[in-house]
Amino acid sequence: MLNRDFADEHAAIIRYLVHAYQEGEDTPMGAGLLSRSREEMWHMHWLGLIIGKLGGEPNFTPGPYPFDPTSRASLLKSYIEYEERLIPHYHGEAEKVDDPHIRRVLHREAWESEIHARRFQRLLDKLSPEDANGLPKGGFELPAAFLEMLQTELNSKYNEMLQHLRLSWLSTKDANMGWALMDQSMEKMKQLALFAEAVAEDGSVPRMKPGSMNAGQTVDLIFKKAIKDVREALSRHTILREDGEFQKHSGLVIKMDLAVQQEAWQAEEMGDWLK
Repeated sequence: MLNRDFADEHAAIIRYLVHAYQEGEDTPMGAGLLSRSREEMWHMHWLGLIIGKLGGEPNFTPGPYPFDPTSRASLLKSYIEYEERLIPHYHGEAEKVDDPHIRRVLHREAWESEIHARRFQRLLDKLSPEDANGLPKGGFELPAAFLEMLQTELNSKYNEMLQHLRLSWLSTKDANMGWALMDQSMEKMKQLALFAEAVAEDGSVPRMKPGSMNAGQTVDLIFKKAIKDVREALSRHTILREDGEFQKHSGLVIKMDLAVQQEAWQAEEMGDWLK
């Protein structure tokens, strides 16, 4: 039951993130969608914590998220329907649970879903007829090889974020480490935007597909893999920001400069945790 809910929240995160990047995070709609996606991440976090504490393994395969891509209006109507469906669903599940904390979490998921539906309705109501009937469009100007590289790095960062989240939920014996990993995961969500925004602005759909989560491995092995991933990303991105094509995009360079410093900091922090 909880893993099904987890998959639903995961699907919502991806849908709202993709749409946000397509609109642009500096636009009112893009900013609103980013805010909703971050709230959905907290929903997934609460469920992941419970699953971890119960000794379970979070299933990172996103659930289905049906949506009508015809226009902004049809997309927002799809989001409203999705969130409204979750309200009775979560309240109903809460009534089946004896644990008071889990019951409170499920009820909270329900009333926050109601707020999300109302916020999406407000976004829809504020759209001009032209914007409501339209869709964000990209320039389709990036070289194919460069675009594919951005997609690859985006998906890698997305999976790095998921691995950190999973590790934070499995680190039940060390709450401080769990929260530190959660903090790094939120930072990675910002880092993946570096690639996702460039991909979306060019007109492509950002690629976010979960890979293997190393289920069954010990926390120590997962942690060492997480450090390895951060260090490898730092090495790749240090080289990438000097790439000739990359240097043509000043906005990307600025964001990468920040990401590289953040990755170096993360690698040092995680290295200290092993001492």
